[in-house]
Amino acid sequence: MEQVRLGVIGLGWRSGVTKYWHQPDGRSLVVAGCDLSADNREKYRQRINPDLWVTSDYRELLARPDVDAVIVLTPDYCHEEHTIAALQAGKHVYSEKPLAITTAGCDRILEAWQASGKHFMIGFNMRYMSMYRTMKEIIDAGEIGEVKAVWVRHFVGLGGDYYYHSWHGSSRNTTSLLLQKGSHDLDIIHWLAGSYTRKVSAFGSLDYFGGDKPDDLTCSACPDNTTCPEARFGVLQRCAFRKEIDVEDNSMVMMEMDNGVKASYLQCHFTPDYQRNYTVIGTKGRLENSEPEGKVYVHTRQSASWRSLSDQTYAIKQEEGSHNGADPRICKEFIDLVLYGKEPVASPLDGRMSVAVGCAAAESMRTGGRLLTIEPYRRPAEASCATNAVMP
Repeated sequence: MEQVRLGVIGLGWRSGVTKYWHQPDGRSLVVAGCDLSADNREKYRQRINPDLWVTSDYRELLARPDVDAVIVLTPDYCHEEHTIAALQAGKHVYSEKPLAITTAGCDRILEAWQASGKHFMIGFNMRYMSMYRTMKEIIDAGEIGEVKAVWVRHFVGLGGDYYYHSWHGSSRNTTSLLLQKGSHDLDIIHWLAGSYTRKVSAFGSLDYFGGDKPDDLTCSACPDNTTCPEARFGVLQRCAFRKEIDVEDNSMVMMEMDNGVKASYLQCHFTPDYQRNYTVIGTKGRLENSEPEGKVYVHTRQSASWRSLSDQTYAIKQEEGSHNGADPRICKEFIDLVLYGKEPVASPLDGRMSVAVGCAAAESMRTGGRLLTIEPYRRPAEASCATNAVMP
């Protein structure tokens, strides 16, 4: 195979990333698309490939012999169904995060992957962002010594726009925004700490969004739309204060890793700004990022070496492509995986473990903050491992 032919399931907002895969003179080509919305299908065809074959039934896409690999970009609660079906149809698969909305769903995906013999990749594009790769390099180089603590503050200044005016606001669709929004951060915490979470305790609540408004109320039809601070008149305009909203907008998670590293993750959806602030503390110093400044700071502590004589500042370079170059990088890595078997920087197991933390944290904060233990993934004895990771 010299060119990977791709089918895309889910042609909404995130499907814009597939422009990096559609390279008619290159190594990959988008040949088929699927979406329930006729409008999405037509807009996607015009934007990506005028000759694209489209359908409203993903089973028709999976039946096409000219589709080598499938890109799953559907809502979170559809990932399990679409990913397993694609693997069982003999396709290589790339799935957006989170892997699924339950740990059991993740395990079913892993079992289907192992039985398929096909390549499978999770869309953790934060691992491809220059800032977080720089932080990983600093840690791996020993600049701050052995990691002992990770603190993350996630300011989601557009929480209403992204989550509470849409299907994300209901736990039946997401379980928790600790999965939908936090799965990236929980994965990066594992990556920087060099270990998976074993113990979790969390507190959270709906402190701003949600309420007693009708579930079918839209901003354009609301009599209060001239005074409501959350009134929106675009595609997503379901009332952010409707009854069905039941996913926390303010949450705090405490974690302990298998290797003893302690971590915290704080997520708030009604802050005025939008940024992630990471602090990683090691035995020789700490690093901290500033997304608004585009910098990573390394502070050293007093030690018996010259390392403690100075601090360092890393200025993150701007790269071409969405998410500061992360999206074209991750798209390239999936094609490298399919064509050459090159291992991606994140494994499907990483996807499972971030969801496991999010699910446990959601359960903990909904049951008074009780301490929960996360069980490691146990591979079925009869399953055979696929080619792009070794499972424990």
